[in-house]
Amino acid sequence: MKYKKVILIFGPTASGKSRLSTDIAKEFNGEIINADSMQVYKEIKVLSARPNDKSIKHHLYGFVSARENFSVGSWYKLAAAKIKEINNKGKIAIITGGTGLYFKVLIDGLADIPDVPKIDYSYLNPIGRSMMKNHYVKIYPKIFEGINMNDIQRVSRAISVYNATGITLNNWQKKKNKKYFNSKEFDKICLIPPKPELEERIKKRFTEMLKNGAIEETQKYRELDLSLRTLHTSNSIIGLKEIGLFLDKKISMKELKERVLIKTRQYAKRQFTWQRGQMKNWKGFTDINYLDLRKKVLGYLSKT
Repeated sequence: MKYKKVILIFGPTASGKSRLSTDIAKEFNGEIINADSMQVYKEIKVLSARPNDKSIKHHLYGFVSARENFSVGSWYKLAAAKIKEINNKGKIAIITGGTGLYFKVLIDGLADIPDVPKIDYSYLNPIGRSMMKNHYVKIYPKIFEGINMNDIQRVSRAISVYNATGITLNNWQKKKNKKYFNSKEFDKICLIPPKPELEERIKKRFTEMLKNGAIEETQKYRELDLSLRTLHTSNSIIGLKEIGLFLDKKISMKELKERVLIKTRQYAKRQFTWQRGQMKNWKGFTDINYLDLRKKVLGYLSKT
């Protein structure tokens, strides 16, 4: 079946994106490109829910060391190159993941912000973070414009960029963006499963992660000696901190599961919020039954 566009698949964690993307790839002679910021790391396979299917070619999964900080700009350049590489083979590129910012830059482009020294405020407690934010707002009133103030990595990034360049991150992003694609080249699909169903899937998936070696994976990660107080992006992977507390005998297995469930629910909520705010023109699917979902998505793509 002939198909020309780049297919984008976004959805919250545990929504079934990987399985659906694989079926789409089989139907339309495609290859899959990762758009999940946590699935790029080599050392974290189980906790990041990296797909295992070998029947379809996958790109940009598990190729960056957790010792490195991997930026959205780096992903953008690599993903654009992979899309062109796949298209040159006469195949379809399917971009799948749950990192909304990756999809945004792919569609809208990204300003070329210079490399700047990184500043790390992730070690601060809530009071310290509040004082730090107030300090910078007084000096540069618009420094956090367009920034989620609960995202300490983005807050730290905003401070780093302004200190080094004298221009706010928001103003950098308003500059003429470097775009590799026309927005008409994309078919944009988002999965929106009902929240009760998603919670059940999250519970089931973490139980499977524990069976498949999540604790052993965390032990090996801890041997890398990447302090959870530093700004290494990989430290944000849900489960690492909680399993670490379990290994240190500070929480029970029951508490471990409860904390991971809460954190994962909160993450899914942020993904839903992004989808509602940033993906209003995407085609949404709410189906719970996978076969129904697959049939509808393939039918939709066949008509576009």
